[in-house]
Amino acid sequence: MKSIIIKPSKLNGIIKAPPSKSLSHRAIICAALCKDGNESIIDNVILSEDIKATIDGMRELGAEIKVVESINETYSIHVRSERNIIKKANINCRESGSTLRFLIPLGLMLSEECTFIGSGKLVERPLDIYYKIFEEKKVKYSTNDGILPLSISGSLKSGNYEISGNISSQFVSGLLFALPLTGYDSTVKITDTMESKGYVDLTLEILNKFNISIENKNYEEFKIKGNSKYSSTNYTVEGDLSQAAFFLVAKEIGNSVNCTGINANTMQGDKEILNVIKKFNRIEAYSKDEIIIDASQIPDLVPILTVLASLKEGKTTRIIKAERLRIKESDRLKAICSEMNKLGANIKELEDGLLIEGLSCLKGGATVNSWNDHRIAMSLAIAATKCEKEIILENYTAVNKSYPQFWNDYKLLGGDIDELNVWK
Repeated sequence: MKSIIIKPSKLNGIIKAPPSKSLSHRAIICAALCKDGNESIIDNVILSEDIKATIDGMRELGAEIKVVESINETYSIHVRSERNIIKKANINCRESGSTLRFLIPLGLMLSEECTFIGSGKLVERPLDIYYKIFEEKKVKYSTNDGILPLSISGSLKSGNYEISGNISSQFVSGLLFALPLTGYDSTVKITDTMESKGYVDLTLEILNKFNISIENKNYEEFKIKGNSKYSSTNYTVEGDLSQAAFFLVAKEIGNSVNCTGINANTMQGDKEILNVIKKFNRIEAYSKDEIIIDASQIPDLVPILTVLASLKEGKTTRIIKAERLRIKESDRLKAICSEMNKLGANIKELEDGLLIEGLSCLKGGATVNSWNDHRIAMSLAIAATKCEKEIILENYTAVNKSYPQFWNDYKLLGGDIDELNVWK
């Protein structure tokens, strides 16, 4: 198990927000669905493990993808596809839930037979929404008692689809990518509350850039025109608010960090981090009023918001509607509560969230674990800047899933890390 020592230090400097992983996934997929003979170039991409999984997956489904190194450890992704039907595709999604859930419907459209495998927690993350669709639409599939590997064969048909929106928006996005390729119009109806609406907005935004127009009827129903044609285009990925959040919180808890490269008009739902920080500053310390954070639309922010709330002395924070975090890369509610409490935080785990009593600083002097979850690892790194004693972080390489340059950037800002070659 790889470990790193993080000593208390104040981060200081300017950091540019890394490119959005969510937008990179979507742009690469849409580019690979164009069949006009032209090349699309997706600029400003970080080759995280998740993005590598999507690139390899779309290659398996027939796309020609060339990765060209650019500047500052970013890449340009050159994509061309004739979109011929593949006889048999084998897609290794690694630990990427986006890759798996986005590509399953596309596997039915672009191959005669497709098998999906994965690793880590992804193997057991729920796919029941798709299994229900398969049974309703007579799609052949087989699993290992409901978990990966998953093999599918058949095709996705035009028609009406009714799915839950409170498990993951990735299922909705997966259908929105694939159904325009069918012969006739389709409808996706949400049977309950659509959570993570911001991620659906990102899907619709990127689809539109590639000439696919979908009617969004208040997140209750999506109208999709069949026999639509994706058109090649060039696209530059903007800064990632879910990653910038780590540095925005670092500044808010006392570090001298300025984060640039943020699009104020972004469609990213995680721009809500800016409003949450303002909310904390509006409530006086030792006020009897709890700060309530509804996490239903911003689940990825919960780990770093837990750090923020833990270091707001005299303030009580309740995070609610976060039960979906139990089926992410880790049980994020349990993970962040457990590891932050080891550092001296005062957090109580609730069924659907967390109750947090803010302190002025953390004790540190403990060994904590990322639970092999990138967002837990980065959150604990930011918390370490407010610890009285050094900490040991196990499984620190989990950041490679989304932000492989994180430790390098952390060190460049003055983070005091003691591990051989960690920033190479």
